[in-house]
Amino acid sequence: MIACCNSVRSLNGPLPVCSRAANRRCDGRERYCTRGLESINGLLLRDRGVEQIHVHHGYFSSWIAMVAARMLGIPFSMTLHGSDLLMHAAHMNTKLRECEFCITVSEFNREHIYAHYPTVDRNKVLVQRLGVEIPANSSKKRVHALGANRVPVLLAVGRLHPVKNHVFLLRACFLLRECGVRFRCLIVGDGPERAKLEFLIQELKIADLVTMVGHVPHDDIAEYYEAADLVLLTSHSEGIPLVLMEAMAHGKIVLAPSITGIPELVEAGKTGFLYAAGDLEQFVWQVEQICKSLSALGSIGRAAREHILQNFDQYKNLAKFADVFMQRIAHSDRSHADENFVLQQI
Repeated sequence: MIACCNSVRSLNGPLPVCSRAANRRCDGRERYCTRGLESINGLLLRDRGVEQIHVHHGYFSSWIAMVAARMLGIPFSMTLHGSDLLMHAAHMNTKLRECEFCITVSEFNREHIYAHYPTVDRNKVLVQRLGVEIPANSSKKRVHALGANRVPVLLAVGRLHPVKNHVFLLRACFLLRECGVRFRCLIVGDGPERAKLEFLIQELKIADLVTMVGHVPHDDIAEYYEAADLVLLTSHSEGIPLVLMEAMAHGKIVLAPSITGIPELVEAGKTGFLYAAGDLEQFVWQVEQICKSLSALGSIGRAAREHILQNFDQYKNLAKFADVFMQRIAHSDRSHADENFVLQQI
């Protein structure tokens, strides 16, 4: 059984299963994918026949998984996404050296590992794409009444955190108004930057253009994608963003910074548009041009959806992940040379 969870309160109790495809490919050995400080409770798994710990993200949880696995005398592996590798890579060299294998979500990330950690065995760094659920049909329904004078709807979805750079988006909205562009902007999400962003909206006098929607349950987010004409991303750092995948699966036009693994998802002028990160003038110009040309960009929306269908389908990629995971485990070397590893870390 493979049991995957986003957080573990206690490993004394049952773990939720979130990967049915992975379960079907398991050979009966128990493996636990943990995230969070509580994974030190892996010591309690000694009598459960656990043979592998896999952890998602390379933050502190990966260090705990590494130490817990060594305490149990079993291997650990990890999946690296974006900021965990690119911005908060504490002790990453040790984690990469000690893990049995490392899965990452983009070719950019793999090349970053090769460049910054040259002593790591390249054969154990694997790329496996993430994916999203593909909506059956991309409907034309709009859930927001725009009135008779319908204007393009811009949408940003994401946690209100400095790394998402919503300040950049708000300044762009101010400049778009100065340029005479008619639009409406919806910002879906919540987080520690909310008060700052609300203050900036008032300061820039764009409250009539920008709506802070707040948190929206994931099951309800589709209606916002359907309402949007253009989905925007302004982050400083990303892996390959699920927000862009979801928008493209709905056949929406996207505009995102040309950073990290994003160009592997968005091919400029074919499946969406890219801009130079931090270039406010270029960003504003591209939004303006896209808004003027929406009626002619249907083919890009269709190409975006097809690209997600072919390369970023959640179920197809989960099945591939399970196959790769089980193949790696089946051919792994279970020996550990340095039995004093944990004591050396304390």
